[in-house]
Amino acid sequence: MEHKELHFQSSDIVKDIVIGMSDGLTVPFALAAGLSGAVNNNPIIITAGIAEIVAGSIAMGLGGYLAGKTEYDHYDAELKREYREVENVPEIEKREIKEILKEYSLSEQSQELFINDLSKDKDKWVDFMMKFELGLEKPQLNRARNSAITIALSYIAGGFIPLSPYFFAASSQSGLVISIAITLISLFVFGFIKSKVIGQSPFKGAFKTMLIGTLAAGAAFIIAKSIG
Repeated sequence: MEHKELHFQSSDIVKDIVIGMSDGLTVPFALAAGLSGAVNNNPIIITAGIAEIVAGSIAMGLGGYLAGKTEYDHYDAELKREYREVENVPEIEKREIKEILKEYSLSEQSQELFINDLSKDKDKWVDFMMKFELGLEKPQLNRARNSAITIALSYIAGGFIPLSPYFFAASSQSGLVISIAITLISLFVFGFIKSKVIGQSPFKGAFKTMLIGTLAAGAAFIIAKSIG
């Protein structure tokens, strides 16, 4: 029977969607719930919610871009350093390879054969050191840009879910009730799908995601109600 490897290959995309969607669902939800506890005015809540979604998506997208750019710059700097070390101090680098191979219980003879073969190709040698000495994988060329777009769009998509009831509800209180219902369902579904995709317990992830959103909104509502 043929064995198929079922490893997930799109962790960066999922991570960006999780960052954007989870914040998009919880922050505008908490803001709208907090305002509902202080004012009974849907246009104010909608205006504040849209302003928050716009500002939040830009801030989150920018944060994703800077994180991706920093990751790429860090990898590039370490790559250049490894090339210099392989060129200038090859014996030290070979000893470092030997230390790495010892962790895998390779014999002395196997280590020497591997090092001799690997050192014939400078690019593969450097690639080995980047992965196994430094634990760094080469980032995608457009990682920073793609991360910014994915996070921002996910934030916007998540943000309009808790805000949408206030567009047609008769009062902020009825809008809040509907917002709570659809947001909790969305948090549960989002947490379920996210956990299933990355190989974790779907129901555990769903309840955990829903609980975090509930606590954030509840805290905001209580504080705003107390101040009001």
